[in-house]
Amino acid sequence: MQLGYFTMPSHPPERSLRDGHEWDLQVLRWLDELGYTECWIGEHHTAPWEPHPAPDLLIAQALMQTKNIRIGPGGFLLPYHHPAELANRVAMLDHISGGRLNFGVAASGLPSDWEMFNVDGSTGVNREMTREALDIILRLWTETEPFEHHGKFWTVKSPPLMYGFLKPHIRPLQQPHPPIGVAGLSKGSDTLKLAGERGYWPMSLNLNPAYVGSHWEAVEQGAAKAGRTPDRGQWRLVREVFVADTDEEAMRLSVGSHMGRMMREYFLKLLGEFDFLQYLKHDQDVANSDVTPEYCAKHNWIIGSPDTVAEKIAKIYDDVGGFGQLLVFGFDYAESPGAWRRSLELLSKEVLPKLKHLDPSLKVKAA
Repeated sequence: MQLGYFTMPSHPPERSLRDGHEWDLQVLRWLDELGYTECWIGEHHTAPWEPHPAPDLLIAQALMQTKNIRIGPGGFLLPYHHPAELANRVAMLDHISGGRLNFGVAASGLPSDWEMFNVDGSTGVNREMTREALDIILRLWTETEPFEHHGKFWTVKSPPLMYGFLKPHIRPLQQPHPPIGVAGLSKGSDTLKLAGERGYWPMSLNLNPAYVGSHWEAVEQGAAKAGRTPDRGQWRLVREVFVADTDEEAMRLSVGSHMGRMMREYFLKLLGEFDFLQYLKHDQDVANSDVTPEYCAKHNWIIGSPDTVAEKIAKIYDDVGGFGQLLVFGFDYAESPGAWRRSLELLSKEVLPKLKHLDPSLKVKAA
């Protein structure tokens, strides 16, 4: 098992955009120092608690301040970008990265973002746009002959040589392209089916572990459609994690601090608006009003001492049938940075060695 990081990024609304950006850069430097293998950075446009509209700005700076960690958008919201422009920008980022770039894509799930860009997400148009945009981007990266794409949402041309010296020339450093990751939330997720169909890296967002287990079924369905065999080692699970020296301290520093505040004031309210609180419940008889940070800490989050956290991760691993990468869900601890760094360090240095035996490839062989 490997460790990574998934950040929306989330910051309290009173945090200035620059200060939030600086916190994210600091965390990325820590992750690199502590041996985390990858970090995914989200894109949002109308959420004051998720205030970064351009993950590539953060990625470009972070690549210059780190040495080993792979970094990528988690993901670019494809309905809001012209595919040709984004293809060139991501390819340039890949060269800047020296081959450390991951390419995360997403369809966008915030109705307020849909409104800003006049995209009909309620009927799935955003998902159609995502598939078409990704197809165009991949063609621009991989096809050497001129072509014209006349789609439902975009018309894009890869023109022939003009004047003897003008032509499309910007392609990724990693061939045929950077690894592609897609995040899924709902049961039977269309994006997770796409991951299985095309061999992309699937990422399951932070829901009740029992519910997340159904996500792999979507990956398998997509893989079966394409005659592929999916690899559980590529499956990433995003989880809220906080590690401290004792269980009591971990509870105080998570539920009782910045992590609890963000969940209480924003994220749980957001999930409630989409009727997603059901996906956090261990029992559907639990009232929505009882799904609090305290409840999530008990049933969903991975918090506690190193021994407790190792036990919880191992149980989740067995419950879902195995996965390859645990992605820590990012929070803003700029007002108590030592606590967050200590948690990241304990997870890497004390918890991870206890989980070396969790190898999804061995699980497949045993089956």
